[in-house]
Amino acid sequence: MKITGAVLEEVGSAAPWSVSRPIVVRDLELGDPGPHELLVRIEAAGVCHSDLSVVNGVRPRAVPLLLGHEAAGVVERVGTEVADVAVGDRVAMTFLARCGECASCRSGGRTPCEPGSAANGSGRLLDGAKRIRDHGRVVDHHLGVSGFATHAVVDRRSVVVVGDDVPAAVAAIMGCAVLTGGGAVINAADVQPGERVAIVGLGGVGMAALLVALAVDGVEVVAVDANAEKLATAIELGAARALTPDDALAEGITAAAVIEAVGRAAAFETAVRLTAAGGRTVTVGLPAPDDLASLSVLALVAEGRRIIGSYLGSSIPSRDIPRFLDMWRAGRLPVERLMSSRIGLDDLNEAMDALDSGRALRQMILFDEKEPA
Repeated sequence: MKITGAVLEEVGSAAPWSVSRPIVVRDLELGDPGPHELLVRIEAAGVCHSDLSVVNGVRPRAVPLLLGHEAAGVVERVGTEVADVAVGDRVAMTFLARCGECASCRSGGRTPCEPGSAANGSGRLLDGAKRIRDHGRVVDHHLGVSGFATHAVVDRRSVVVVGDDVPAAVAAIMGCAVLTGGGAVINAADVQPGERVAIVGLGGVGMAALLVALAVDGVEVVAVDANAEKLATAIELGAARALTPDDALAEGITAAAVIEAVGRAAAFETAVRLTAAGGRTVTVGLPAPDDLASLSVLALVAEGRRIIGSYLGSSIPSRDIPRFLDMWRAGRLPVERLMSSRIGLDDLNEAMDALDSGRALRQMILFDEKEPA
């Protein structure tokens, strides 16, 4: 079938991307879903820092690539072997399919699925297929989703069915920002009632971590970022303190759990220094491979601290998305407040500039005009 999608043609092109324009909106051909796959009409997609990391070359991928990994939509066709998803179901997409059989899938979410990671690295769906063509040219899938398009073919294991009461934009943000940031709080850091939590980096993932931490009884949240507007937003959302990294370190602030959501070594070093004796530093950012951090091993040993790497918030999407949606339904997780603007597919180059400058939290593409901005 014919679709329209945003294809990345070059990795590492010069910023501003509004000038170099590496993302091109094209008419494409989308193949039929395989036995374990679904055809989904995309309703909403969020622009995430992981998309930017591909565009700027920090996380290089082969091109051409149909971008977008945080999305939600309505199922229009199901593969012959899919029995638990029906046409008309609304689904949230997740950027790491879990096969459910490998040793990593048996880790309770601590480590990424091995076949899912391999498929993501090769631009394929979990069963090995590439379903996107551009006038005969093969186009890679982005993290099994490719949500910057009118439709997508995805593996059944890349989606979680959500209720009809969930707006598409809320469902989309659950699949990346909330799973990653919120999962870091609940799964990796195991934040307990009454603890102090520090969030280093207040992008979409960091703000989602902040909201989930605030939903834990009695938790005090300290927000840390260099951007004054984001610090003000954190206070509006309920943070007890909002400080620049320099001010937080100068004041000697410490927290039992610190979530680092920037993806830079300097931010990780700050997070470690803000971690109290006996505390946990959880890092979810994805820095460049050569961005190396320095820390005191003695402090880790002498103060009994832990450093925890957490991919996708150490989440199992089928378990955790329903948990977070229950919090949203109860009014304890107002993720709508993370949506900073509504854009179109044609605006994606400019959206990368806005994300890179720190001006944006979650820029949302809403394909259904009835969806609220």
